[in-house]
Amino acid sequence: MVFGLGRKANKEKAAEPDDSLDTAEAAEAKAESTERSATGPFDESEISSQDGYIDLGALLIAPSEGLQLRLEVEEATQRVVAVTLDLNGSSLQLQAFAAPKTEELWDEIRGQIGQSVGSQGGQVEEVEGSFGTELVAKLPAGLPDGSQGYRVARFIGVDGPRWFLRGVLGGPAALERPAAEALESLFRQVVVIRGDVPMPPRDLLQLRLPKDAAASPTPAGGPVLEEPERGPETTQIG
Repeated sequence: MVFGLGRKANKEKAAEPDDSLDTAEAAEAKAESTERSATGPFDESEISSQDGYIDLGALLIAPSEGLQLRLEVEEATQRVVAVTLDLNGSSLQLQAFAAPKTEELWDEIRGQIGQSVGSQGGQVEEVEGSFGTELVAKLPAGLPDGSQGYRVARFIGVDGPRWFLRGVLGGPAALERPAAEALESLFRQVVVIRGDVPMPPRDLLQLRLPKDAAASPTPAGGPVLEEPERGPETTQIG
């Protein structure tokens, strides 16, 4: 699946802004930020050490028994644009983006995903889940017997300090909450490294192979890192 994230359109400002509403929204955003910093995903400033994580550049991933990682590459640029975690027959694709200091992205991005899915003949539904408002998307897909069915993906998003982390659950985890628990736990343990370099909002944070991927053997029971590949759900940035 390919979903576009377009640049943000300019919005008209209200002639008479409601200061009390702004204050309420700011308080709500602060409360949500406090909750995220306690339960994850985390900013690098919120952890005491990076030891023990799989270092992918912009993302630190907690190891888990049976976990396989797939780095997804954009064909045109050959840059790594996403990492997919495969576990227990389900998948979780992760992408991290730069975000403004004072503005959250997830609400608007959900709308853009919905428009993209609709343009491809699919359907979307907003649901409340473990990470707040989520999006379940159904896209037309051919079945092995030649009939027409749907491919389902569940989108989750979390706004952090100057970053936005998006996850796409596939397989049984997209439909069944019990099947998603292990991947949801890994999503909560993700650490985002935004860095200090100025970046336009919605630019992808840079991912890379772990520095010791080629030199170090995989620990018994630890995650398996597969060679980079073109992923089926790589997001194009418009």
